[in-house]
Amino acid sequence: MVETYRGDGWAQVETPGCHDVLVLTEEEPDPGKAGGIRHFGFRLVDAADIGAAVEAVEAAGGTVRSRGEFVPGEPYLFFSDPDGYEVEIWFEPAR
Repeated sequence: MVETYRGDGWAQVETPGCHDVLVLTEEEPDPGKAGGIRHFGFRLVDAADIGAAVEAVEAAGGTVRSRGEFVPGEPYLFFSDPDGYEVEIWFEPAR
């Protein structure tokens, strides 16, 4: 794995050749509650597709939670699916 970003209490790593992205976070323990995936996401091939992604999410019954750009030219979308799962769609150029 290759570290691509690091912040206060988190790091993003990618698997070479696969474009998989994992974000690892430090959090306070929460005894007695089940853990699991906080959210998952899909990386766009083209930044221009973010508008079509928003339309598809809304047409499928999802709710947009936030939308913007991490940095100029790298748009993102966080939404909740009809079951309440948080999903991320974003674009970042291949490194």
